[in-house]
Amino acid sequence: MRIVIALGGNALLQRGQPMTAENQRANIRVAAERIAAITPGNEIVIAHGNGPQVGLLALQSAAYHDLADGVAAYPLDVLGAQTDAMIGYVIEQELGNLLPAEQSLATILTMIEVDRNDPAFDHPTKPIGPVYDRETAERLQAANGWAIAADGDMFRRVVASPKPMKIFEIRSIRMLVEQGVIVICAGGGGVPTLYGDHENQDDRGELRGVEAVIDKDLASALLAEQLDADLLVIATDVDGVYTDWGTPHQTRLGRVTPDELAGLELPAGSMGPKVQAACDFTRHTGNEAVIGALTDITDIVDGTAGTRVRELHPSQDLLVRRRMEASYRPPT
Repeated sequence: MRIVIALGGNALLQRGQPMTAENQRANIRVAAERIAAITPGNEIVIAHGNGPQVGLLALQSAAYHDLADGVAAYPLDVLGAQTDAMIGYVIEQELGNLLPAEQSLATILTMIEVDRNDPAFDHPTKPIGPVYDRETAERLQAANGWAIAADGDMFRRVVASPKPMKIFEIRSIRMLVEQGVIVICAGGGGVPTLYGDHENQDDRGELRGVEAVIDKDLASALLAEQLDADLLVIATDVDGVYTDWGTPHQTRLGRVTPDELAGLELPAGSMGPKVQAACDFTRHTGNEAVIGALTDITDIVDGTAGTRVRELHPSQDLLVRRRMEASYRPPT
């Protein structure tokens, strides 16, 4: 089975942890242990987030810009490429330490085309960097011209998150997968690129980076679709999609269709893109997408865990299926 795994930020850095190389490696080691358990007999492609890492590099770049007069800060697309290589390097090492020596791994720096007229450029929503209290966030917003948004009871910088349109390296990725290579790609949603210039509406045909961050779940859905994946796993730190989240009546959804998920109101900066990605993949391919906990990935692949999203075959009886679908109501 060909499986695309989208690793959430928790696989790289737990909320509130300092962004040290040691912490990131320790978290990636745990993720690698889980992924290694499902590699026998399967073709594996791994995508991952980079929000904390690219935000940290942006802060470092801005600090250097302040210290070195006349030196421009690095743009987000370049910083994103740096994080893709850094994170891919650690994933390769940790997986390689667990898998047979003959198993090949490769990290592919992935450029993804976006539309320069995407309305997302006017409405930043993608959180990057560390979390701040309100006072610190507002001070940084005023000093740097950032857009900020709530992230739980804290705040983070947010940037434009345009929709992914085309994966430039898809042929290379496919060739490697077909040769049995475990591929790490589309890190952080891929490096956002476009033809021309977004700000100046330049029509020249040159491909260039753009100041944005693509949502890694939407990029992973596009990747899974273009690779003809049998299964898309969106791995996060919760065991599925819940209704009435945070209330005594919260209930985990088991087997659902995209249409059943469409009516849910979900946070744009967290579960919303995951559900959209799962629905996009399922609608475009007819195959299954699962949102669930990284710790449950073996059961997810076996079909017994997570919120499982798939279109119904016309002959299926909806009422019968609903009686059979797994649902979990935690103790109040």
